[in-house]
Amino acid sequence: MTMDILLIAGLWLDGSAWDDVVPALKDLGHRPVPLTLPGQGNGSASATLDDQVAAVLAAVDSASGQVMVVGHSAACTLAWLAADARPERVAKVALIGGFPTGDGQPYADFFELKDGVMPFPGWGPFEGPDSADLDEEARRTIAAAAIPVPAGVSKSVVRLTDERRFDIPVVLVCPEYTPAQAREWIEAGDVPELGRAKHLDFADIDSGHWPMFTRPAELARLLSAAATPA
Repeated sequence: MTMDILLIAGLWLDGSAWDDVVPALKDLGHRPVPLTLPGQGNGSASATLDDQVAAVLAAVDSASGQVMVVGHSAACTLAWLAADARPERVAKVALIGGFPTGDGQPYADFFELKDGVMPFPGWGPFEGPDSADLDEEARRTIAAAAIPVPAGVSKSVVRLTDERRFDIPVVLVCPEYTPAQAREWIEAGDVPELGRAKHLDFADIDSGHWPMFTRPAELARLLSAAATPA
């Protein structure tokens, strides 16, 4: 079954992050739609989280039918916000290397702001499993293309309102951690939004935090499997 698959990359990335995943998904029979978000490659540094949510919802609304929304890292929360706002249109949510932030929490207040934006902090905070599969060329390329995230995005408060989001099937793609670890965190109550999800599956991928760069074909296969009804 062909499905529109909306692809939302995490902090500092635009739609080009999916350049190697898109053709693989097309070959598998899907319609991938990589999104470039306001303030992250589209528009000004005054963009807000509401602007980004509006861009995602516009893509959901323009799809030909039901969609799967894919969020990577911090953008897992954007995917979840889309499910909350359009539960009748979002058929599935795929979360790669991240978890949805709960209602009332800051979206992505992780790193220091400079002049109203949150620049890429360098590779120091990501040493270890996150970046172990990135060679020096990949690190340079990603860092050079990194787009500072507006404070109006990173510091915005997440608002979730429709509990029908918990009815939407979710697949959690686990890159730098294992499905077993993810299950432990959820069962311990560390990820309350997923603790209430009624249909939660796990998919393992042997990569660091950015599998769209290091394992694009494998990631496409996992997303295709998630988008294809059993």
